[in-house]
Amino acid sequence: MEFCAKGFSGARTDAIAKRAGCNIRMIYHYFGSKRGLYLAALEKVYADLRAKEEELDLLHLDPVSGMTALMNFTFDYLAEHREFIGMMTVENIQEGRHLKKSKSVPTAALPLVKSIGTLLRRGQKDGVFRKRVDPVQLYISILSLSYVHISNKHTLSITFGERLDDKNWLARRRRHAREVILSYLKPG
Repeated sequence: MEFCAKGFSGARTDAIAKRAGCNIRMIYHYFGSKRGLYLAALEKVYADLRAKEEELDLLHLDPVSGMTALMNFTFDYLAEHREFIGMMTVENIQEGRHLKKSKSVPTAALPLVKSIGTLLRRGQKDGVFRKRVDPVQLYISILSLSYVHISNKHTLSITFGERLDDKNWLARRRRHAREVILSYLKPG
């Protein structure tokens, strides 16, 4: 994806048109500008993530299984969807400039936050989760544990002398991330 590889400023609409098999006038007809195209691409990667999260159907799982499923899904999704990591990185470099204009992204996370809150309350009631856990803070922790080793894979691999894209290393990281979240949620 042109925006992931070259950022917003470096991406060329002619290269995007060529890759999409259309002419550049079609891009401007449908999206109005390069900014419009970028925002559409950004909204698409977020919408794809949210659609897959909904498929988890977390509320039909017991609290521990639901949190485990969310943790495993998030870890695997980010590993398999580098375009999401790329777009998030580019947009953070842009200080969220384009995402601020999105009408869909800010509201799309609300069902997930609500589901996490419901799982937390059920887990608290069952005595398997601690009290006073903020669903947004928890989800950001899950994202962090699933993200940093990908976004900083090259520098961390050099720093620690380990290949962070090695299948065995990733399996250990996934297990560690899941244990961190579940340990945090345990009462007492």
